[in-house]
Order: sequence, then structure tokens, then C-alpha cells
Amino acid sequence: MKQLLSFVIPCYHSELTLKQVVADIFRTVEADGRYDCEVILVNDNPPDDTWRLIQQLCGQEPRIKGVCMAHNFGQHAALMAGFGLVQGQVVVCLDDDGQTPPTEAFKLIDGLSEEVDVVYADYPESKFSNLFRRLGSNLNDAMACWLLQKPRGLYLSSYIAAKRYVIDEVVRYRGPYPYVDGLMLRSAGRIINLPVEHRERTVGQSGYSMRKLLGLWLNGFTAFSIKPLRLATALGGVFAAGGFLFALFVIIRKLMFGSAIDAGWTSIVCLLLIIGGMLMAMLGLVGEYIGRIYVSMNAAPQYIIRETRNVAVPEKTE
Repeated sequence: MKQLLSFVIPCYHSELTLKQVVADIFRTVEADGRYDCEVILVNDNPPDDTWRLIQQLCGQEPRIKGVCMAHNFGQHAALMAGFGLVQGQVVVCLDDDGQTPPTEAFKLIDGLSEEVDVVYADYPESKFSNLFRRLGSNLNDAMACWLLQKPRGLYLSSYIAAKRYVIDEVVRYRGPYPYVDGLMLRSAGRIINLPVEHRERTVGQSGYSMRKLLGLWLNGFTAFSIKPLRLATALGGVFAAGGFLFALFVIIRKLMFGSAIDAGWTSIVCLLLIIGGMLMAMLGLVGEYIGRIYVSMNAAPQYIIRETRNVAVPEKTE
């Protein structure tokens, strides 16, 4: 009996590209001949006809499973919803826009071994045309190195092949702010990159705005590390020490030069603005952590599934 592959695709504004992506998946798997496959399409509730297309595809092919979210929860929540339904021994995540071509999937799948648990695609020639997307990808990489102990040189992309045990561990996370890359890094043993083709976007533009990218970074900041709080503490100490040294300098200078020294209102105001701004930023960071703790304690859902096709949604267990 052939092993089963599970392809999970978060869908957002993909009514013009999704049909071809799904067709390429089945064509690629059938041409390889070693596996059977299922395709899980998670509609993240965009304001277009993506869900209507998914329903049509599910009606034509029982191996396609459709999931419609109640509203837009974001790409990582959509992935988590798809992970909860997979049945395959190997799980592949890819995009709905065709930039991560399914024809390259077996480069990642064959990279899995007894020593390798997760394979991320690396793009030697990235085709991201959106400046924010390129900048966001670079900042996300730097953040993961600092906060999540990601090995330097490991590129985190949206095209992933992972063993089932890793996915089972990932879906154990029930918090309302999922960050899949952080969960992969926490759950897997060895993770590697393998180069694959990255295609030009033919239709539309990236769904990641700067606001969504900032939200994703905050998820990584607050869900997997307390380093930002430690940084805030360190900065507070630095500014306190700087203020003490400056006060000492002012006193000594006043004693040495007396009335020749002006009152220095400008420097005082500048210092107050700098220190006050830093204090507000640190309080905001602490408030972000506390707010997310509050939301989690109120059992905010990670995602809500409105309806499905070709699949029964399992009940969540605590």
C-alpha cells in the first residue's frame, strides 16, 4: 500500500490560480508513482469566489478536502486548521498562487530521512516583487535567529515538507496566536534547506501587508521568547546609568564653573523626551505580553471553521 502525502494550502484571493496549483499536485504525484495524496484547501475567507471554486474542486475530486474559516484568521491559523485534518505520513505546505510550484515538491519530500525531520525550500532566485514582502522576509529571518535560536543560514519559507510526528506536535499548540515556523523549530529535530524554483507571480499581489507582517512578528516575539522583555530591562538599566552619569557630570561642571554655566533647559527637555519615550515603549511591550495572556486566558479561538467539504471536522481536545 502506498504512503499518503497531505498537501495543505492556505487560500486567500486565489480563485484565478488555485485550480492550476491543485492540478499540478495530482499530476506530479501520479507521475512519481510512489505515493497517494490528499489536498486540504483552507479558505481564509477572502472577499472573492475562492470558496466557491474550492467547493467545485471538492465535488470533482474526493481526495480534495475543503475548509472554510468563519473569517480571516491569517495564513498561520489557516495552516493550523489544515494540519488538524491531515492523514498522511508526510505533510507538504505550499502557497496558492503558483510561486511555489508543486512540480518541485519531491525535492523537499525526498530530502526527508531518518536524520532530517523538516525541509524548507530555499529560493536561489527569489521572485518576490513586493518590497514589503522582501523586507518582511529578511526581518523575519533576523528575528527568528535572535528569538527562536534558528540556525544561521536556515531560510524559513512557506514551502515545507515535514514528517507527520512534527505536525502532530505542532497542532498541540492551542494558543490564539500561532506562529508555524516557531512551532516547527521547537518541535523538529533536524531541519534543512533544499533549493527549489521560485516562479514569478502571474496574478494579483501578495496578501501580506505591512500590518499583517508586523502582527506575524509580534506572534514570534511574544509566543516563543521573553528576550524582548530582557532587552527592555537592559535598556532601562543603560538609560538609568546614563542619567546618573549625566547628573554627576552636571553637578561637577556646576561646582567647577559656577554661574558661567547656563541652566541647560534644552538638554533637560531632550533627556526627558528620550527617557519618557523609552519608558512608554517598554510599558507598551509589557502590555503586549499581558494583553496576549489575557486573550489566551479568555480562551480566544485559534480559528473557527464555518463549513467543510469532503471532511468531518474533529472535535478539539484539550
